[in-house]
Amino acid sequence: MAAGSQDHAIRLWDWETGDCLHILKGHRDLIWAVAWNKESQVLASASQDQTLRLWNPKTGKCLHTLESDSILQAVAWRPNGRQLVGAGLNGVVRIWDSCTGQCLQTFETGDAAFAVAWSPIENLIAIGAQTPVVWLWDTQSGKCLKALEGHTNAVWALAWSLDGKLLASGSHDNTIRLWDSQTGDCLRIFEGHTDWIWSIDLSCDDRFLVSASQDQTLRLWDVQTGQCLHIFEGHSSIVRSVSWTSQQQIFASGSTDETIKLWDMNTGRCLKSLRAKRLYEGMNITGGTGLTGAQKATLKTLGAIEETIMVRKV
Repeated sequence: MAAGSQDHAIRLWDWETGDCLHILKGHRDLIWAVAWNKESQVLASASQDQTLRLWNPKTGKCLHTLESDSILQAVAWRPNGRQLVGAGLNGVVRIWDSCTGQCLQTFETGDAAFAVAWSPIENLIAIGAQTPVVWLWDTQSGKCLKALEGHTNAVWALAWSLDGKLLASGSHDNTIRLWDSQTGDCLRIFEGHTDWIWSIDLSCDDRFLVSASQDQTLRLWDVQTGQCLHIFEGHSSIVRSVSWTSQQQIFASGSTDETIKLWDMNTGRCLKSLRAKRLYEGMNITGGTGLTGAQKATLKTLGAIEETIMVRKV
């Protein structure tokens, strides 16, 4: 399991043991998105530093650095695992060859792009935008085929069904919409979150959808009925990402509270909470002299501890 962070690093976790296996370093700014190719042999990362990087997860080596002229907030692989697409805040969407690092194609959407997803139908890409629209682009012709309209705020999350017939979109209007990708019709609206939706993912059988929100919760939905089956609480800050694991009943969430949590969809129980060690993790600054209040606060943010000393009058 891979997780990008504000500290410019990517951490690879064994989600079953909770061990951090590798730390991938090279980006110069925060990382917005990570994505595995089909065989999980190459990891792609999109960063605020205006680059995509491709990594060998076994060695930790950066294979390619793909330059852009804008902050990149989304990345997705083509189903064949050879090409990938990155979306930028300047509205430019580029397709690269992962083996050569060559830019093969460029789309000008004319709007800030926040999300991108490559359909199982090979030549179709969905793009989530600042204006409340989901664009469907044909990669062969380079033309926009459809604009799916209905959201009232920016679209930050996208997920395709396995057959490419359905597309789910999550928005800062606090809703998720399910679309027929062929007709462009909105089939269902999922309502319940009380703040922005940052991430969504469909289960491998397309029966369930999970969503992550600014409201610090995750929700599990029945795709057919649109019913919310469970609300998952436990994060203490914004939940920025969610993804199903290889075990169908378990999904993972990442939050700005600096934790990754693993959840059982059936019980609603948090199975495990993962947190990377911070720079001064465990350093005891109790009684330290020469430190200002602000400096102590910074050290605590980076993992230092200060014990409360109780003074009692005898």
